[in-house]
Amino acid sequence: MTTSADLGMPPFSADLSAAPQPAGTTTPDAPVTFDSLGLPRPLVRALDRQGITTPFEIQQATVPDALAGRDVLGRGQTGSGKTLAFGLPLLTRVAAAGRARPRHPRALVLVPTRELAMQVNDALLPLGKAVGVFLKTAVGGVPYDRQIDALRRGVEVVVATPGRLADLIDRGVCQLDDVEITVLDEADQMADMGFLPEVTELLAKTPANAQRLLFSATLDGDVDALVRRFMTDPVTHSTAPATAAVSTMDHHLLLIPPQEKFPVTASIAARAGRTIVFARTQLGVDRLVTQLAAVGVRAGGLHGGKTQRMRTRTLAEFKEGRTNVLVATDVAARGIHVDGVSLVLHVDPPKDPKDYLHRAGRTARAGEAGAVATLVLPKQRRTTLAMLEKAGVEPAQSRVRVGDPVLAELTGAREPSGVPVREEPEEPRRSSRPGGPRRFGDRPTGERRYADHGQRGERRFTEQAPGDRRYHEHPRGERRFGGERGGRSEGWGTNDRPRDDRRGTGGRPRARSY
Repeated sequence: MTTSADLGMPPFSADLSAAPQPAGTTTPDAPVTFDSLGLPRPLVRALDRQGITTPFEIQQATVPDALAGRDVLGRGQTGSGKTLAFGLPLLTRVAAAGRARPRHPRALVLVPTRELAMQVNDALLPLGKAVGVFLKTAVGGVPYDRQIDALRRGVEVVVATPGRLADLIDRGVCQLDDVEITVLDEADQMADMGFLPEVTELLAKTPANAQRLLFSATLDGDVDALVRRFMTDPVTHSTAPATAAVSTMDHHLLLIPPQEKFPVTASIAARAGRTIVFARTQLGVDRLVTQLAAVGVRAGGLHGGKTQRMRTRTLAEFKEGRTNVLVATDVAARGIHVDGVSLVLHVDPPKDPKDYLHRAGRTARAGEAGAVATLVLPKQRRTTLAMLEKAGVEPAQSRVRVGDPVLAELTGAREPSGVPVREEPEEPRRSSRPGGPRRFGDRPTGERRYADHGQRGERRFTEQAPGDRRYHEHPRGERRFGGERGGRSEGWGTNDRPRDDRRGTGGRPRARSY
């Protein structure tokens, strides 16, 4: 473990109000660098090796206060660099504090989704190695074993979704008594998804004088309740309004007749360039992926009804360019960063302006150019325009049909090949256990329950601890966005309820956790 002396920084005081100011200083005319922000040299060198030399605006604003031990509220548009804004001060503080005790992490990062947890971990892992800090994700949908083993050995930083972390605490393998700094990333989404009770319980288990950093696209409503209860004299840095005021993003409202919805969607999906397509329901995603494959467009589907293994594989194929089209529900709308997404297409317009902004935020990130197109049927025009007005968006409106030159000009649409895409079979689950794979799922001990997996009705056992009422294979919050819970996906003619929607005693939906 790197010591505070090795980092070139004084140790943190237990009294956060008396924490030292960052060592770096700047003059008005000097360019701001990570070194001038007061970060330790090993971190600066690790950033240089990744080609990261100039801090973004949110990082310039928040890092000095966070290094000084202040509680920080940060609001910035998606893609503005929030991960490093909280990650760099967190790693600096933890590195100066020494190794973690078994089962007692020193820092906690709470995020709403599995994908965001993995993204944060991937971004901070190489930086943590540079200063001797170990990180581990704790998310649902994957086996407990490795998470439990890491906590028992001792890990400094846990990047977790609320439900899985609560389970690990209930199992006695994690305690938050030693947590010195807690980060809430995408706090507004956690509030929207109903995670506030769990987040409140977890924060209450951390020391009262621990430092807390909260980053969010908005800082109002339920998020404000967390701020008032758990943060002490926080300093607020806001680098962007909560509207789609991104100069490099174009917004288009494409008015189409109902019978043209799929042909227009297919021609846009066949464009050259990386595209994310948003549908309202899980069934709508699966159906659209199948229909696109039939006309020659390879696309991956991402939603909460898929196993974590499939979600990770689909996202990796999209990031690596093996597929250019990702069809997703709102589970992918917030927090996921994929470079080079040049178009976001809403085949089902969202009903909430927040959802629109977060979906749109998958393109035009960090100064890149991008476009957002929304397909609107005649009966949807009035409500969609009202939603966009609340989001601060004034879209260009166009009436289009398949083959129209204006459609190709705005979106790059082109005719699909028409050659059906062969579906690749899902790889069989492998096991390293002697004597063959585990018969009853991948959880260590406990009561066995059925859980749905995949697209074709496959079922297998998963094991669940007695009294554990969370299902970690399926996120609970996704269906809150625009009728994911079996609502009708406009224009696709669907009104089916996902398999995993009504599980538990009396037919009531059971609490879910990413």
